[in-house]
Amino acid sequence: MIDTSKPQAQAEPTEFIVQLHAVTKQYASEAGPVPVLRGIDLCVAPGETIMLKGVSGSGKSTLLHILGAIDKPTSGAVQICGEDLSVLNNQAQTTFRAQRLGFVFQFFNLIPTLTASENVVAAVDPLGGPRKAREQSAVLALQAVGLGEHVTKYPSQLSGGQQQRVAIARAMVKRPTLILADEPTGALDSATAHQVLQCLKNMQRDTGCALIIATHDPIVTDYADRIYRLDSGQLEEEA
Repeated sequence: MIDTSKPQAQAEPTEFIVQLHAVTKQYASEAGPVPVLRGIDLCVAPGETIMLKGVSGSGKSTLLHILGAIDKPTSGAVQICGEDLSVLNNQAQTTFRAQRLGFVFQFFNLIPTLTASENVVAAVDPLGGPRKAREQSAVLALQAVGLGEHVTKYPSQLSGGQQQRVAIARAMVKRPTLILADEPTGALDSATAHQVLQCLKNMQRDTGCALIIATHDPIVTDYADRIYRLDSGQLEEEA
């Protein structure tokens, strides 16, 4: 049975959950290579919350995709939870994402034919265990983000803010080692944004997970340990 009081996946013994060294990313075009990331260095310790700022197109989503083993860098070293992502094949990357990572996507990525609860259960299905335990975990996660009365509703029956909270519950439910969030409060009012950010911080306190949030929302600064800005493909820490 899935124990919702304890993390489902622990980081390997290491000083940092995230270690990036000289990471670059460029895309091909008819005019030649287009650089997006230029020599990114970043280390994130257990329990840290990092806020990642930058204008649209600055590479925030690209960096999150590299951190989440969705995309590969052009060069540089990426080590997450003690794993060198460059040596993982496609199947190993899929397993790694299922066991270690939680994602909050900018555009929700909910499955329209599944209820709120079923969308959250889908995040823990790869982990196995009794179906009833997974369903109970999903309900608890939805209750934590204030959606306990909407577990049987479909995405089309929910507001944009409610859909975003389902997406956040989906990221939280397996209690991952690292949560990557792309504009997680973009569709939320101020009060609800504080509520879901506090939920994430409570889970972080309980599990020691790291949290990286790419956002324009100034509310997130109240919850961040460090704030970085991506500018011209380079990462700079703000004082």
